[in-house]
Amino acid sequence: MRLRGRTGIREDLLAQPQLVTLQPGEWKGRWRERFGNDAPIHVELGMGKGKFISEMSRLHPDINFIGIDMFDELLRRGSEKARKAHEGDPPNLVLALWNIERIEEVFASGEIERIYLNFSDPWPKKRHAKRRLTHPRFVRKYIQLLNEHGEIHMKTDSRLLFEFSLNSFADMGLRMRNISLDLHADGPAPNNVMTEYETKFHEQGMNIYRCEVVVGSKALERHLEDLRAREAAGARKNVTP
Repeated sequence: MRLRGRTGIREDLLAQPQLVTLQPGEWKGRWRERFGNDAPIHVELGMGKGKFISEMSRLHPDINFIGIDMFDELLRRGSEKARKAHEGDPPNLVLALWNIERIEEVFASGEIERIYLNFSDPWPKKRHAKRRLTHPRFVRKYIQLLNEHGEIHMKTDSRLLFEFSLNSFADMGLRMRNISLDLHADGPAPNNVMTEYETKFHEQGMNIYRCEVVVGSKALERHLEDLRAREAAGARKNVTP
């Protein structure tokens, strides 16, 4: 991916240390210290131009968000969107310049509660499958970094990547829920924040695929409780008075 950015991008990023970090590995195991609170930490891997992470951090002030990308021009654009969304410096958002290949160097075990994978590069050629962010070699890292409430939320326009991802999660023994083959079939899905790509693809009538992956032990416990509650409610509904 090549981005044509303006000159002085690195200087722009260095001038906003409260929002941007170019050395996120320095905060490994200390992200709550960086935010100054013990709120849950949600991370978007491959944040693009930053629309999703900026809006999510505005809507959920009780959660700390970290957007990661390896292109400094995207961090610059993301910082502009974040300040516009928050009308100033967001207190619960950090944008980090990093290569996701080495994500384990940025977070300690159990430091994250949720990972967002939004419209990741599908790497369609079979020989590039190991580069997909839902390949088992990446998922193993996510499992290590996520805490007991940990989940992975994924959206993509690529059927190939979605099928690959479902198989990858299943092969690793992970439960999935809220699987959708056409997220916006009945209009924009409620309580869903769109990325730039998602808005574009939805306007073009393309299907958006989505799923949630339950990773942490307490997240799984809560998921099973919800299933039992729905089953009980369904049984009561079917009982003849």
